[in-house]
Amino acid sequence: MNQSDCVVEQLIRRARRGDREALGELLEQHRAYLRVLAERHIYGRLAARVDASDVIQQTCLSVYGNFDKFHGEQKAEFVAWLRRIHEQNVQNVVRKHTQVQKRALSREQPRDDRQSESRQFPPADQTTASQRVLGDERAVRLARTLERLPDDQREVVRLRHLEGWPLARIAGHIDRSEAATIGLLKRGMRNLRKHLLDDE
Repeated sequence: MNQSDCVVEQLIRRARRGDREALGELLEQHRAYLRVLAERHIYGRLAARVDASDVIQQTCLSVYGNFDKFHGEQKAEFVAWLRRIHEQNVQNVVRKHTQVQKRALSREQPRDDRQSESRQFPPADQTTASQRVLGDERAVRLARTLERLPDDQREVVRLRHLEGWPLARIAGHIDRSEAATIGLLKRGMRNLRKHLLDDE
């Protein structure tokens, strides 16, 4: 177990004893992870209407209100529990907004969006428990590292490597040439690798 995991598990123990400050710090350490999860489903036109920060805030409130129901002690258990709460909150917000604004969204939806903004979350049983734990731990680390990149680099790295967008679509999205987008992506990946290696 690395030092970061030890810190998180100390915070979990303190939070379970009723230390609200420890719980707040625990949530703050996972805010970048929550943002990545939210931005996978709140993007494009929908992002102009729904702020990912509001959903993150709702998740934090849900955690504060339900922490007595969390009985785990390890970081992986907390991350899995937090992810379930957050994904449900994101899904509820997207569904509610899509129902209310269905006509407006359908009129404004860009033609090149390959996925619906009301797309469903994948079933939790598509992977084994151990795969999900490893995935969560890596995702938390990656999300925290992505937060350290400049905004434009973070966005192109996220769209290319987390969302799988083609370069032409990313270039159109950020209003830059493909050559400029490639350069930005290379700088972003170089900085990401550097931060990851520094952390190790």
